Amino acid sequence: MDTKKPYVIVIVIQMILTGLYIVIKAAFDRGMNTFIYFFYRQAAASVLLLTLAFILERRNAPPISLRLLTKLFFYALIGNTIGLNMTNLGLKYTSTTAAGVGLCLAGVLVIGLYAGPDIGPVNHHRAFGGSGRGGGQSGKGKKWMLGTFLMVVYTVTWSLWTVLMASLLKEYPSKLMATALQCVLSVPQSLLVAVAVERDPAAWRLRFDAGLLAVAYSAVFVTGVCFYLQAWCIEKKGPVFMAMSYPLGFVFTIFCSSFFLGEIVHLGSVVGGVLMVAGLYSVLWGKSKENDVGKLTTTTVTVSSIVTQQETAVAPAADSSSRDSEIRRERLVSQEQQV
Repeated sequence: MDTKKPYVIVIVIQMILTGLYIVIKAAFDRGMNTFIYFFYRQAAASVLLLTLAFILERRNAPPISLRLLTKLFFYALIGNTIGLNMTNLGLKYTSTTAAGVGLCLAGVLVIGLYAGPDIGPVNHHRAFGGSGRGGGQSGKGKKWMLGTFLMVVYTVTWSLWTVLMASLLKEYPSKLMATALQCVLSVPQSLLVAVAVERDPAAWRLRFDAGLLAVAYSAVFVTGVCFYLQAWCIEKKGPVFMAMSYPLGFVFTIFCSSFFLGEIVHLGSVVGGVLMVAGLYSVLWGKSKENDVGKLTTTTVTVSSIVTQQETAVAPAADSSSRDSEIRRERLVSQEQQV
């Protein structure tokens, strides 16, 4: 069961992220500011994560040096404040489908440069109201291209954050505390960005609508649960394994965006997604072959070493046996001569 746990975890992560894309897309389509949303999300998640970290890890968490705190500050800036703000803005200008394939440059470029014919939504009675053509309209203008570019920026920052987290968890293995501290450090960062962009007090007011649902969902399930699970997977299987799970998110997002939001899925999105899936799993297949060759080489070297050791051990025994035989023959000859 332990060997299957990482695979179950990455499926759960992709399902959570798919729900995030659906909910925040609905909130953005209703006019919620992306930067204000992110500030509320990080603030709410900080309260949750700090509470959990204090309860669960206050006795076992290693001390935090100034050097480590500085690292966490910049990791929060790269992976949270910059990266997630870019993907939120990109999602506002494009669609949830583009977000689902936004982790592969080839797929993103196809989506950005080629829309193609429309593929009708699966469900015409959507869970969230709206025109249902937000992604299709933006795909015909400059905002779609800008959103695609922002997705690419997010791809770079997320990839960098994943690699940096892999090394950080070796230095500071407390995953929950590391996640909580990054979330807390991103709150003042995101507040400065949001205030610089939006100064209308009315835009900061939360109502009982999709915006409040987006903040609650992302704070609890994404920042609170998903980030911890991502850190766990990176620690156990490495950043490449985590990246290889994202085609699942593309499949989930294609269906859910059409079913819940009534989004028009473009052929270009499907083509880009196919390129992403083919590219990522080709890399995965190649790495598995490399690992098989490496294991075979290691096994061969180990067997050869064992055989050499056995031969080395047998050789002295054979030499000792032959010397004993010669000594016995010499004694017999000596006795015969005496007789």
